[in-house]
Amino acid sequence: MGTIERIQVPPEDRELLEKLVKDRNTPQKVVWRARIVLLAGNGTRAGVIARTVGSSVLTVRRWRRRYAAKGVAGLLKDATRPPGRKPLSARKVKQVVHLTLHETPPNATHWSLRTMAARVGIAPSAVHKIWTVHGLKPHLTRTFKVSRDPNFVAKVEDIAGLYLDPPDKALVLSVDEKSQIQALDRTQPGLPMKKGRCGTMTHDYKRNGTTTLFAALNMLDGSVIGQCVPRHRHREFLGFLRVIDQQTPPRLDLHLIVDNYATHKTPAVKRWLARHPRFHLHFTPTSSSWINMVERFFAEITRKRIRRGVFKSVAELEQAIMTYLENHNADPKPFIWTKSAREILDKVARAKHALESQH
Repeated sequence: MGTIERIQVPPEDRELLEKLVKDRNTPQKVVWRARIVLLAGNGTRAGVIARTVGSSVLTVRRWRRRYAAKGVAGLLKDATRPPGRKPLSARKVKQVVHLTLHETPPNATHWSLRTMAARVGIAPSAVHKIWTVHGLKPHLTRTFKVSRDPNFVAKVEDIAGLYLDPPDKALVLSVDEKSQIQALDRTQPGLPMKKGRCGTMTHDYKRNGTTTLFAALNMLDGSVIGQCVPRHRHREFLGFLRVIDQQTPPRLDLHLIVDNYATHKTPAVKRWLARHPRFHLHFTPTSSSWINMVERFFAEITRKRIRRGVFKSVAELEQAIMTYLENHNADPKPFIWTKSAREILDKVARAKHALESQH
């Protein structure tokens, strides 16, 4: 083995290097480099240094040269290395974005990572990075429908006003029916969840009948008045109005937000409302179920209790629904509406403009 030509280590550098070696907070790789330089400064042979610090002679020589070129600072960080792959050119990035936005593959409705990668000649991981940076998700779509109700503006202002600034001495109730809830029983028993495996249930099922849930969500405290009935005609709706009448303080006016279902507007319903002047119905715009807050409650009961439930009869399904309502009302949490009518109308106007600009 050859010797390492002695390098000059000034006293101030030697003092700093010795501090780095003694300091418990110094990374081990820096300690190892500092020891190499200190030993080389003492004229120690290359082989001896390599055996002392547990490295090769080539490594010892490399860090000696680094110190000679950059001083102690050169020992504190690794040298930068060129990337394993050349970065994507701006032209290639632009090509991926353009194809994603303006073209589709010949045999599919949208691009996947692999089809796009094959099309432009880069790795799927590179396509993923480009899509992430540009916020592109070609595998996802969102459904929508712009209401064509001629009274859309007035209805939105009315209902948003009830949510944000309810009238005095009154309750605002978001009312709707969740119809055709099926009592589904699985054809075979599933397996319970255990460590390393999720629970299972068969994909096929047996239908045991249906029920309809009428619900009135109290916008003040989040409590729900509910009733299960076999059908959802105007007779059932009138029966539910009577339930609401019985379960709310008689001194308060009731403002009910309902959709445009025909059973809410029959002559029998209108006659009943005329005899009960504390009831005021506010109709949502057509194709705008999103503005009726009880839909949010329906989504929760579906996700938490109905979708994965197993019911051998309609009675069992209805009992599960009413038990859920009891538990919900024991500690209700209100759903908070935050958007003003102006914010909603501005967003709808932007959506209409965007749609019209595409045609």
